[in-house]
Amino acid sequence: MTPQDPSDIIQLNDDGTFTKETLKRAMKALKKRLKVTRLDDESSLGHDAMSSGGSSGIVGVRPPTQYPPEVWQALVDKGRLRSDRNGVLEIIEQQNNP
Repeated sequence: MTPQDPSDIIQLNDDGTFTKETLKRAMKALKKRLKVTRLDDESSLGHDAMSSGGSSGIVGVRPPTQYPPEVWQALVDKGRLRSDRNGVLEIIEQQNNP
């Protein structure tokens, strides 16, 4: 499988902002990276008969590089992500208002 061409996954609206589809794909890629990172962490926490195992405490990851930093900043600006000074992104869970 070859890496996707950035021009295929990054699309802009007429006003220069990223399309909804681009931001949605970026969020999906970040969620997948976070899930894989958590699973990797959980697999190394110890699962012998005397341990209770455990769940990962990882809440943020570095973003996938197939998207430029401007995509991640757009998601931070929209309130979908939180960024720390080291470039680690955390997903902000959306609250459904009744």
